[in-house]
Amino acid sequence: MRRSCLTIAPLLVALALSACNRANDALQPAPTAQATQPIPGSTAPTTSAQPGTLANPIAGAPAPATAGATPTATPAQMAAVLGQTRLQIAPIVGASVEAATPLTQRLAARAKESGITLAGSAGQGATHVLKGYFSTISEGKDTTVIYVWDVYDPAGTRLHRINGQQKAPVVSGAEGWAAVPPATMQAIADQTIAQLTSWLAGRTAG
Repeated sequence: MRRSCLTIAPLLVALALSACNRANDALQPAPTAQATQPIPGSTAPTTSAQPGTLANPIAGAPAPATAGATPTATPAQMAAVLGQTRLQIAPIVGASVEAATPLTQRLAARAKESGITLAGSAGQGATHVLKGYFSTISEGKDTTVIYVWDVYDPAGTRLHRINGQQKAPVVSGAEGWAAVPPATMQAIADQTIAQLTSWLAGRTAG
């Protein structure tokens, strides 16, 4: 019995030492990968993801929209459709003669610059008729011009609508159309022709 005790004692010591070693290993933090710090003056590493895709796409997620998904007219297409457009500008409704005159003059000039032919200038019928409706709102010292344009085909069917507003500079003692300078009406003409040509180009691309 005494010999058995002597034999078991070293085994217990060995097991105790082994348990201590395992405990120390568990308490030691696991080695971590060293963070990569960018070198001053160097560029960041790039991924191999293709343009328009995610580097780590999620399964089932929709693909992001790619550039060029919305059809747009080429310069040649746009020039062609504008060259075939013959625009008739109907008398302006709601604006005074003093305000409407610089507006219609600027509309005609911008239309020609865009390649649009004014109906009647070459003895041709209109492909589009532009009708404008105007009003002003005075609030305190501010005057705002409200405008709506309807684009019709020769049969009288409305094809498109353009609307917006333009604030006129403050003119002391003036109200309504008397407070609206020619520059404000010319700015409206610029915006109108820009939106009209953009709409025509969109119809061509579609």
